[in-house]
Order: sequence, then structure tokens, then C-alpha cells
Amino acid sequence: MTTVHFTCPDCEQTIEVNDAMRETILDTGCPVCTAAAAEEDFAVTCE
Repeated sequence: MTTVHFTCPDCEQTIEVNDAMRETILDTGCPVCTAAAAEEDFAVTCE
């Protein structure tokens, strides 16, 4: 199973996200502090 985690470059909060959440974060920024997000802020892991 593939898991995607977002780590905010500003507040360093890490959350697990799905595809829809990933797209929203890229469009609107971190859900915690609203800092801009980029592709490199997401990490994919296989479990």
C-alpha cells in the first residue's frame, strides 16, 4: 500500500494525505499555517 505524507516547510507539521488532499494543499497551502506547498513537500512510502 502506498502512503503519502505532507510535511510543511514552515510549521513542520506532518500529515497523511490522499490524492484529493494533496491537490488541495498544492492549491491552497498548508492546512495548519497556510504556507505555500510544493511537490517536494510530499513523501511517498510503500508499506
